[in-house]
Amino acid sequence: MSEAYSVKMRASSGGHHVSGAEKIVSAASVSKVASRLVERALSHERGTPDFINVKVEALPEGILRLKALPVKTHVVATPAEGRALAARLLAEAGISRIDEIMARFSETHSLRGAMLLDADTLERLEPDKSRGVRATYMDDAASIARGTAGVKNHYAEAIVLATKVQNAPGIVAEICVSDDPDYVTGYVATRELGYRRITVLKEKGDPNGGRIFLYRGPRDGVAETIEFLEKTPVLVEDVPTISSAANAPRRFEGLAADLESRRAAGLWRECRTLEGPTGPTAIVGGRELVVFASNDYLDLARDPRVVKAAADAANEFGAGSGGSRLTTGTQPAHVRLEDALAKFKGSESALLYGTGYMANVGAISSLVGKGDAVLSDELNHASIIDGCRLSGADVLVYRHGDMEDLERKLGACREHRRRLAVSDGVFSMDGDILDLPRFLEVTRRHDALSMVDEAHATGVVGRTGRGLSEHFGCDLPDILMGTLSKALGSEGGFVCGSRLLVEYLRNISRPFIFSTAPGAPAMAAALAALGILEAEPERVAKLRENVALFVSELARHGISVRGETAIVPIVVGDEKRALAAGAELEKGGFLIPAIRYPTVAHGAARLRVAIMSAHTPGHICAAAAAIAGILGKAGSPPPVGNL
Repeated sequence: MSEAYSVKMRASSGGHHVSGAEKIVSAASVSKVASRLVERALSHERGTPDFINVKVEALPEGILRLKALPVKTHVVATPAEGRALAARLLAEAGISRIDEIMARFSETHSLRGAMLLDADTLERLEPDKSRGVRATYMDDAASIARGTAGVKNHYAEAIVLATKVQNAPGIVAEICVSDDPDYVTGYVATRELGYRRITVLKEKGDPNGGRIFLYRGPRDGVAETIEFLEKTPVLVEDVPTISSAANAPRRFEGLAADLESRRAAGLWRECRTLEGPTGPTAIVGGRELVVFASNDYLDLARDPRVVKAAADAANEFGAGSGGSRLTTGTQPAHVRLEDALAKFKGSESALLYGTGYMANVGAISSLVGKGDAVLSDELNHASIIDGCRLSGADVLVYRHGDMEDLERKLGACREHRRRLAVSDGVFSMDGDILDLPRFLEVTRRHDALSMVDEAHATGVVGRTGRGLSEHFGCDLPDILMGTLSKALGSEGGFVCGSRLLVEYLRNISRPFIFSTAPGAPAMAAALAALGILEAEPERVAKLRENVALFVSELARHGISVRGETAIVPIVVGDEKRALAAGAELEKGGFLIPAIRYPTVAHGAARLRVAIMSAHTPGHICAAAAAIAGILGKAGSPPPVGNL
């Protein structure tokens, strides 16, 4: 390139670095590129700078041209896995002591340049240790043609820098970790291996990062190395591109790395499209599968009476309500359903929410706040956990199902203004049932509010499906939450309790006040489903029979599980093994997805089997045999089904 110029931009705010960039351009492009770099500084996500410096320098003829390092991405799941990989890569360059090298990133965070270390002794070699060594006068040979002078491409710029560094005399390797707390990706580079991008090299939220250049050679050669890095102009040719996800603006870079890590760890999630109504079977990808994953436990979602009730309500009232319950959103179906739910559960009153999630968040965050305490079972549903967090109350987590631990923790928060103990009634990933009588005994002894989530208990537990109070023959908790979206085959959530409680929530609960009311079709469908449940309690009995058959069939194949409710988990442990088992079952005609972190703890992945009253004995026996056969293929004994 004749008449080449280096255009550098540095921007800061209050003395702190905001943005920086360098381009090597022709004379004709200097003005345009300088302007675009200033625009970039003024729109940086780190804030608006109060100082911008633009420096333009003419470069000598004969700029060194280098071919870009070959590039490879390594997807890892954890920082430990990433560091182990970095250690193996650096070992190929004869470099050890990776833990000591990584520890030095706590020092590089404050440097404007890179740390230069002796590859063997780890002695620092920079003349100015407060500044470090700055690799400058370099660019992608094709960057101007691509029009990227004003848009920062971190990926391309990193490859350019790594290529120049690996061509410096005496440099044997480089390791880089982003200093952005939300970006966990880094790389290792050597001349032989090229540029090895590693998706996870630190924990998210860790602010430490920077660049470390590793030098091997005589001490009197260090000056020559620094001269090359800081003064020799370089253009790098054939810089590879990266996928659109990884080449997204910097504000999205952490998202791409997180997704890559999840895929590598067997935690990737995708939506599955079911082609038609879902009952005990469904069409998926053109194939009929037997479904053991639906929460429609009583097969009411597609019942003709429920469907007709929804259709009639849609014809009369329209598809949506058009407003919140306190403005224009309350329709006759809402009032009738609240009355019917309260009667069904044996409470004074009930209040509807748009979803079960909102019902939990709305009730908990309304009843406790700053100065209060909320005590939550460690295996409670995410909606309970989020309600506790959003309330602002002090959150005390007690051991799963351990009423003695609950009592100890209630005793430890006597000074709080109000105390609320909350638990799932049926735990959604384990299928076990809360000991409600003991729970009520403990909470009442400590004068604490009691709240139970019966999302998976309504229509399932108790002789007629009325829930835990019917099952145990005991009182109701102070606050009883449930959903319409599971055994009642519709959508929405509700809270049952005293008239005082419901009036309080109607006036205080933000998810109720500020949400558009659920539409009349869904409310009418739930009301019809509730009527069928009351008229046909044999559906509940049939569900229990099917659960007992499934448990006995698994036992016949050597897998021991308990079956208290419609949820029967078969704990596999390893996420990838569970994922593979779910995929193999789907090939065999059964839809039983793997449940993985963060829904359950790391290492507790499982097949979560959901039984329906409409499953036939043939469905159940075939599924049990398939599960046992697939889990037995791994060469280890079949797992115990429940933790």
